[in-house]
Amino acid sequence: MTQPTLMSTYGRLPVMFERGEGVWLYDTEGVRYLDALSGVAVNALGHAHPAVVGAIQEQAARLIHTSNVYRIQRQEELGDLLCGLAEMERVFFCNSGAEANEAAIKLARLYGHRRNIERPTIIVMEKSFHGRTMATLTATGSRKIQAGFEPLVAGFTRAPYGDMEALRTIARNNPDVVAVLLEPAQGEGGVNLLPAGFLRELRELCDERSWLLMLDEVQTGNGRTGAWFAYQHDKVLPDVVATAKGLGNGVPIGACMARGIAAELFQPGSHGSTFGGNPLACAAALAVLRTIDAENLLAHVTRESEFLLSELRARLADVPGVVEVRGFGLLLGIELDRPCGELVRQALEQKLLINVTADRVVRLLPPLIIQRTESEQLLDTLCPLIEQFCKGT
Repeated sequence: MTQPTLMSTYGRLPVMFERGEGVWLYDTEGVRYLDALSGVAVNALGHAHPAVVGAIQEQAARLIHTSNVYRIQRQEELGDLLCGLAEMERVFFCNSGAEANEAAIKLARLYGHRRNIERPTIIVMEKSFHGRTMATLTATGSRKIQAGFEPLVAGFTRAPYGDMEALRTIARNNPDVVAVLLEPAQGEGGVNLLPAGFLRELRELCDERSWLLMLDEVQTGNGRTGAWFAYQHDKVLPDVVATAKGLGNGVPIGACMARGIAAELFQPGSHGSTFGGNPLACAAALAVLRTIDAENLLAHVTRESEFLLSELRARLADVPGVVEVRGFGLLLGIELDRPCGELVRQALEQKLLINVTADRVVRLLPPLIIQRTESEQLLDTLCPLIEQFCKGT
């Protein structure tokens, strides 16, 4: 039941958690749940990781907020570290993935106007998700999310995800295009993956057309795919990168990074955020990135991803109704041939937290720290549930 003073923006599940430890959450009755959703890809290091807890406690006792009127030591430290890991030159810190994508959209428009393009246009993808601000919900490829919020923001044109020929057709017919914005792997859209080599081809097309290549790594960034950022698997460098979610392990923080001409577009007064990059959020993010590195979690993510994908495919191979198992690091999807939202509640009853997206795709986003025994428990709980669901028993 929704608390009456809260706006009805969520269909919340009938459980309330009061503490967490690693990949486990405990409800108000002390019952333990395996968290295979990580707060929707946020709790990269699981719950109550001592490095993050310690960093937050220490920073909170010293200084939480001053505003960006002044220099912020933790922000500058995080900027250096994050840009180094992402191979970017400059960063703007904000509070969420939507805000990071909003900053990217503003960069593209500034870039277009500097080229004397009166109505700069950004190519975005079908089935994408970029946030719920007016610009980012317009960029999102879902009528369900946009419905009721018209008029939408002008300046976007849409292409099928992973369709290079469609992009080339737009290039030939729309001289106002200044940028392409896409996710290296779509999460909300159904765990959709790009064809091999697509990002390299897109980088070449953007270079030919003087477009900015802008990647939404809100969900795929910060180690989720087994690299710091998904584009690094393809050895491609974008011009703009937006990230958030796992960066703060639950403390709200987002980042819009850029290199080259895009890194120089914002000037004092161009953009801002009261809370963005405050000492507390940056201390948490520094602890997250340093822990991922110290614990060699990128290699661990790759190993656990290979194990989970292999086991899911083997265990569900003969289950009628399972269309495909796919994934990129610890972003995993199991597509069924029918809507399967009720699996979320069925899994909850079995003390497992999962998600269903795009109506028919079971999405798994376990913490990067998940261990083999916990992966096996996830499989032992989820696979029979999917089999029973598909058989209608």
